[in-house]
Amino acid sequence: MALDSPKLQTVLADIETGALQLPDFQREWKWDDQRIRELIATVTLDYPLGVVMTLETGGKKPFRPRALTGAESGRSTAPDLLLLDGQQRLTSLYQALHLDQPVRTTDERGRELERWYYVDIAKAVGSSTDRDEAIVSVPKDRVLRSDFARRVQLDLSSRTLECQARHFPLSIVFDGNKVTAWQREFVLMDETNWDLWAKFEQGILHNVRSFQIPMIKLAATTTKDAVCSVFERVNTGGVPLNVFELLTATYAGDSDYESAHGDYYRLPDAWHDIKKSLTTSYPVFGRTEQGIDDGLSSSDFLQAVTLVSTWERKREKPSMAVSCKRRDLLNLPLEDFIRIAPRVATAFEWVGEFLSEQLIVRHADLPYRTQLVPMAAVRAILSDDEAEDPGTRELLTRWYWCGVLGEMYGGATESRFTRDVEQLIVAVRGESYGSSMSSTRSGLPDTIMEAAFLADRLDTLTTRNSAAYKGIYALLIKQGAVDWYHSEGPLTASALIQHAVAIRQVFPKHWLARNFPDDNRGNSIVNKTPLSYRASKSLIGSPSSYLKVLAREAGTRSEWFDDVVATHVIDPATLHEDDFDAFYADRSARLVELVNEAMGKRTVFRAESDR
Repeated sequence: MALDSPKLQTVLADIETGALQLPDFQREWKWDDQRIRELIATVTLDYPLGVVMTLETGGKKPFRPRALTGAESGRSTAPDLLLLDGQQRLTSLYQALHLDQPVRTTDERGRELERWYYVDIAKAVGSSTDRDEAIVSVPKDRVLRSDFARRVQLDLSSRTLECQARHFPLSIVFDGNKVTAWQREFVLMDETNWDLWAKFEQGILHNVRSFQIPMIKLAATTTKDAVCSVFERVNTGGVPLNVFELLTATYAGDSDYESAHGDYYRLPDAWHDIKKSLTTSYPVFGRTEQGIDDGLSSSDFLQAVTLVSTWERKREKPSMAVSCKRRDLLNLPLEDFIRIAPRVATAFEWVGEFLSEQLIVRHADLPYRTQLVPMAAVRAILSDDEAEDPGTRELLTRWYWCGVLGEMYGGATESRFTRDVEQLIVAVRGESYGSSMSSTRSGLPDTIMEAAFLADRLDTLTTRNSAAYKGIYALLIKQGAVDWYHSEGPLTASALIQHAVAIRQVFPKHWLARNFPDDNRGNSIVNKTPLSYRASKSLIGSPSSYLKVLAREAGTRSEWFDDVVATHVIDPATLHEDDFDAFYADRSARLVELVNEAMGKRTVFRAESDR
């Protein structure tokens, strides 16, 4: 790392030629008019501007470069430096002080403007405290109007008018010939302008021409992970940079790919096609109309690809680790991504089908999005025969529900990703390598062995924020729940969407408020079940009364309707008797058995867990 202080004029010239460009992960320039005027005032006062940070390229393209806004003519040049921090400041100065065209900016409300920037000479040579007022911006036609554009306040549409108004155009400040021509007309217009110009040139123009930009230069050997970390720390005013954006710029700068294909690799296009295909078939992955990363994200996909890539590399070199941390994603070679991504996309389709079989079809009902990452990686590694083997299917299903109901994916997940991928593959293939089996004496992954569900956890499962809450909701549907209005058959994946099925309270809120005030059990998953919107309209009053209404609406006898109620693992008798205590105790026990079956292990009761 080196510290330099080049002159502003030199930096702006480098921007013009393309010697200084942006890495493509940088977002667009977007400073408003007021901030530009304040920035220019700072330069004319020769006040510190703040350090900018660049990355030396060493003649290579670690990232695809992009010219600063307004300097597109120099984009064909291979840059010597990439600007990591300072884009807003340097772009503003480049456009205002170097380009012979109005600056595209915005007002304080975000409305687009095109402005020229001037310095009021008389005000500028006065007190430095008034310098902000001396910097003036005018519209594209250089005429400033007021009173709803009916009155001309300032006309700078010609050099003569500029000189008469004593407003110097900052766009020519570094063009010696134009400055000389402007000065000549200005001083010849009025003898008193000689002294005014001398003060202006010494106190203002000299500051701008000699202004230096403190610049940190990172060496070309700086790792991408370090670049990403540095960028996130210095870019405190913007949106945090994500790995996908950095990889987009990295892959786009891959000269070997560009030479072979005649164009650069567009990672966002590849991801868009994959995501659109997945969400079209499986809404559980999100809705693209809500944004390309709604639901399953680009980072999720990259992590799955990286898990497969590092798993393959470990097979070749056992000393390597299976991993998908940020540094691993940033080091994922483009050729690996191109080779593995189609397999992972197909694997996510398999995951989508698996979730459909578990009756999890909407993204809002998905317990853990993160758990899909190792599942997709495992499927991409396994052959078709291995994946469809009944034993494999049973293992993955049990692993999935242990992860959900044991709430194993609620915290830091990257280390669990790694263990699950390795241990699931070992369990399927009966292999043993590395350290993946260090804690799996039974041959089962840690996620299955460590998962536990405390029986009294049911009392605290009250909102969708919990994966176990969503998991039990899905299990109720999976085990054959029949809607209490559309009662022709068990709920299906299509019925969930068609009939707006959601969690509804069995003992209604108003009834509980009257009969069991201050009792929080009514909000528990124990008192909730999946029902259609239409069925919920009849859940009024006591269960004993609304069951009669529902039976009548379904066109069946009450005693037969009890069979429909029972599909929700509910004892209908407790509802007919409006016995909330009996209902809660009975259904809690039934839900515990449902959890036991899904996890393939016995639920832990609090008294046992305390011993």
